[in-house]
Amino acid sequence: MRFTLPMLRFSRALIPLLAAVLLAPVAYAAQHRPLDVTVYVIHATLDPAAHTLSATADVTFTANDDLTTAAFDLNRSLSVTSVTLAADPTHPLDATRSASGAIQVTLPALMAHGLQATLTFTYSGTLNGADSSPIEGVRTAAISDPISVLLYPGQWFPSTPGGYLISRFTSELHLTVPAGETVIASGPTGAPHANPDNTQTFDFNWPTPGFPGSVIAGKFAPTIAPAGTSVRIVATDARAHDSTRNLPEYAAVAERQFDFLTSLYGPPSANRLTLVELPEDSVSAFWAPQIVAINGARLGFANSHRLLSNTIARQWWSNDVSPASLSDAWITNGLSRYSELLTLEDESGAQALHSAVNDVAAGALAYDTQPLSSIGRADVFSPTFQSMTLEKGAMVFHMLRWQLGDQTFHALLKGLYAQFHGATAGISRRDVETAANALSANATAETGSAPELTAFFSQWIDSNGAPSYTNQYTVYRLGGNKGFRIVGSLSEDLDLFSMPVLLKIETEGRTVTQRLQVAGTQTAYNVETYGRPRRISLDPDGWLLRQTPELGVRVAILRGQQRMAEGDPSAAIAEYRKALAASPNSSLASYRIGEALFQQRSYQSAADAFRDALRGDSDPRWTEVWSHIMLGKIFDVTGQRTRAVNEYRLAVQTNDNTQGALNEARKYLSTPYQQENPT
Repeated sequence: MRFTLPMLRFSRALIPLLAAVLLAPVAYAAQHRPLDVTVYVIHATLDPAAHTLSATADVTFTANDDLTTAAFDLNRSLSVTSVTLAADPTHPLDATRSASGAIQVTLPALMAHGLQATLTFTYSGTLNGADSSPIEGVRTAAISDPISVLLYPGQWFPSTPGGYLISRFTSELHLTVPAGETVIASGPTGAPHANPDNTQTFDFNWPTPGFPGSVIAGKFAPTIAPAGTSVRIVATDARAHDSTRNLPEYAAVAERQFDFLTSLYGPPSANRLTLVELPEDSVSAFWAPQIVAINGARLGFANSHRLLSNTIARQWWSNDVSPASLSDAWITNGLSRYSELLTLEDESGAQALHSAVNDVAAGALAYDTQPLSSIGRADVFSPTFQSMTLEKGAMVFHMLRWQLGDQTFHALLKGLYAQFHGATAGISRRDVETAANALSANATAETGSAPELTAFFSQWIDSNGAPSYTNQYTVYRLGGNKGFRIVGSLSEDLDLFSMPVLLKIETEGRTVTQRLQVAGTQTAYNVETYGRPRRISLDPDGWLLRQTPELGVRVAILRGQQRMAEGDPSAAIAEYRKALAASPNSSLASYRIGEALFQQRSYQSAADAFRDALRGDSDPRWTEVWSHIMLGKIFDVTGQRTRAVNEYRLAVQTNDNTQGALNEARKYLSTPYQQENPT
């Protein structure tokens, strides 16, 4: 069954979000690539009625080794008809698909390291559904009505093995679709031209090396382009005319976010954006030069504004600046995620930022089993890779901001973008560390203490884990009415840890803060205040990634959500119960247990869990409205319509429309919910 309620980071609904951030066909332990594709010229025909793609691709590549064969990744649903050298099209080359799925082309002669060649591939096949997608159950390459998607990770063209989001290329695309359809890709070169067979061809050219390999085509309504903006929205009639979505305002939000990020980093290579609808069974978001693609279930709703800003940030931190290797993906992933948080801070203030950081921290610790410096060895579809590069990457930059100070931090990011914009070699951890060290004098002047950047990068990039703090102190009254002295010791469990921590002392008078340089497992401090201390706290604004009981609850729920996404509700319930054991009043843990039990059709136990959620701490707030809706569904499927209607009414009375909750409740007030048959 499909849940429409808000899900945590590794739900099936949000695995696509993480996939939209960094997808790849396989995991590569080695970073060396025998070749790199640099130029594509593709002529392709999309037939939605037959769900087929037919294409010819001129693929220009450079040999990084001496080669007798050249390997290319290509979607397993596509069959190669012929491969020739572009310079010798009359002599076909031998091309076979290896056990790994790559197309192995035997070259007519040894190709020396550093030489360049162009191969012409002719291929076709049926792309329908998610069977050949690198993400199970999620369409990344599918020819369908009303929307076809050919996303870069869907391998719809021959690509560099191990080069996903690393090996930069240019593209020239000529895409033929049925008359009446519109095609969205990077670098449109003019109006489409009609063909005699009731089709039309759209032409695109993106001459700047990047990642322009995604296409969205379909039966779209007239483009929504608010006057005075550089953003347009392309959506189906169903979305464009949906009164619950304000697409012109959505475009205005995207414009504000684009302008804000431009003020942070400088202008990207894409000077305008097309927001385009994706099918509901595709990823929740994806990007390409000039393109921000948002799932139709999210497009236009206020609760997708963070998803929107994250995807817009990819114009800087993925398309223009790419990682040097998969082990450096935390830089671009982390900066796109942190750009999302910076945009939230700009829109809603510092408190909103620090509240959101709690969720990011949970994701950072959920699968913190290996250092970021070796994360390239992990399968990029694994929760470990996604969690570490996206969430922990964002936390690294959040903590680096605390180390450097705001002005120095923003100067660092602007400088990194200026230096590595379009760089073929990409950006590495060493590049970030070197640039940060070059600004250490500025950081010292801004924060009042010299940043320990060698220790910082060693801890957060070369090691895994996060400290757990214990603060023990004694308050002494000073003689002569001179105030109070706090003598304390900060303990943590990582011997090599070294980083500043803010100590905040709230007194009967003014609040006193002190920046403590924590080093090793014990750090002593001595602070005097005039007013009597009332509350002493460490890192009150959440600048550091650290283990806390509250975060442990979030981590357990996050792991449970991943088990649900993998189709294992029993394992999910076990994780949720760990969260509930740590926090018996957690509405979210109870709600997730009810959700899993409902999927198993254990209705009485599910109802008990939803009641527990309603009696809990109401964190997050949406657990109330969705618990009433889920109780209503339980009463409907057990033949108790009067009780179901009462729950739907209670849901409406909350006036909480998180993830369309009110629309859902009103729908089932009119028509009883019916449980889907198990598949």
